Amino acid sequence: MSRFDWNDLQSFLAMARTGRLTVAARRMGVDHSTLSRRISALEDAMQVKLFERRSVGFVLTPEGEALLGDAEEIESLTVRMGVRLHAETSHLTGNVRIGTPEGFGTYFLAPQLALLGQKHPDLNIELVANPRSFSLSKREADIAVSMARPSQGRVYARPLVDFGLGIYASQSYLDAHPPITKKSDLLTHSWIGYVEDLMWTPELDYLPMVDRNIQPRLHISNVISQLTAIVGSAGLGVLPHFMTRNHPALTRVLPDDVYLTRSYWLITHPDTHDLARVRACSNFLTQQVLSLGADFWKG
Repeated sequence: MSRFDWNDLQSFLAMARTGRLTVAARRMGVDHSTLSRRISALEDAMQVKLFERRSVGFVLTPEGEALLGDAEEIESLTVRMGVRLHAETSHLTGNVRIGTPEGFGTYFLAPQLALLGQKHPDLNIELVANPRSFSLSKREADIAVSMARPSQGRVYARPLVDFGLGIYASQSYLDAHPPITKKSDLLTHSWIGYVEDLMWTPELDYLPMVDRNIQPRLHISNVISQLTAIVGSAGLGVLPHFMTRNHPALTRVLPDDVYLTRSYWLITHPDTHDLARVRACSNFLTQQVLSLGADFWKG
């Protein structure tokens, strides 16, 4: 086996994690032809074919699968070396990607980013606020916020905050439909829920906790669009209280009878947990969550 370049191995990891040449190249900060040359160079050095091209993108060959584990170990080692060699300073640089659920990222974290930028002006922050979970082992994020503690994988996970949810409707919807004075009245109304096969965590399955007989007539894959539909008088839905604070058109329904609670967890990877830039962003996020107090999160 010939010698190979560390950049070639990083390119291999990017392709293995994304399956797309252009996406992997963008992640590496190079053009797709450069990334293709690096992978070819690694295949020549290893004297094996590492990827096959399929209709869904590039997939690992058995030899590629065998290399993946070793490549990730080498990557972890280099990250740990970087942590030890670079002492923490007040001047932080580099990239930090934060992956969050869309409601948390949009209604809480995005408004805080200006302050984070003031504290650390040379940090490049990437906020990925999507209805999905994030794989830290695949480097999809440096910090992840999740609605449940991961059940597997090498991660540091700690509770971030509990938040409350309730039933909401627009006042115009309530004015146009029969009154709701007790829980049994809920069954006569239109409901908005999640698209079942796109529910990325069981923690989103709220409606059975309100009443097992509720059958939503409108299914929407993310909570921001659900909120917009509820504001538009499409029906009743369950929303986090912190997302409704700036929507005066919304009215809470049966607040004394229905109150749900969920949790956000803060998750980092052991290899990058102690990087100064990751730790600074984790601490900032925690401090800002706590600074808003229970009224913001629990309603």
